[in-house]
Amino acid sequence: MTDERPPADEPRPPVPQFGEYASPEEQRRRMQANPLPTPPAPSPMPAPASPVPVLGGTARPGLGVDRVITIALLVYGLINTITSIPQMADYATYSETLLSMMGIDATLTDPSSGRGWGVAAAIVIGLGWLATAALAYLRMRAGRLAFWVPVVGAIVFLGISGVLLAIPLLGDPAILDAVTGA
Repeated sequence: MTDERPPADEPRPPVPQFGEYASPEEQRRRMQANPLPTPPAPSPMPAPASPVPVLGGTARPGLGVDRVITIALLVYGLINTITSIPQMADYATYSETLLSMMGIDATLTDPSSGRGWGVAAAIVIGLGWLATAALAYLRMRAGRLAFWVPVVGAIVFLGISGVLLAIPLLGDPAILDAVTGA
C-alpha cells in the first residue's frame, strides 16, 4: 500500500467543517432527499388485568387467624412477664410462696443468697419475651406462620428461668433435708 498523503513540506488544504462548502440550497435539498428514519410509534400498553389473589408464595389463606393467635399469645406472655419480674426479683418471698404451694415446710437458710438468681431469671424472662416478640413480628411481616414462635419462646425462656430459680433451692441444705425427709 502506498501512502497518498502529500509530503510534509507541501502545504495542506484546510479541512472543511461540517456543511462548510455546501450552499444553503444544497443543504436543504440533501436534507429533504435523505430524511432521517422515524422510529415506529410505540404500541399501546395493554390494560392491567384484574387483580387475582395469589395462593402460593407469601399470601396464604389463614394468615389472618395466625396473626390473631400470635398477637394474643404475645399479649398473654407480656402480661405474664410483667407480673413475674417483680416476684422473681424478690427471691425470698418467691421461694417462701413456692415452697408453701409445694407443701414443703422449710425456708431458705440465707434468703438473700437467691436474689442474684432471681434477678438473672427476671432478666432472662424479659429479654426472652423481647426476642420472641421480635421473631414473631419478622415472621408475620414476611407472611409466614408465626403462632408457634410465642409457644416455643415460652418453653425455652421459662425453662431457662426455672433452672435459674431452682439453683438456690437445690443448693440449700434445709430445703434438701425437708424434701428428702431426712
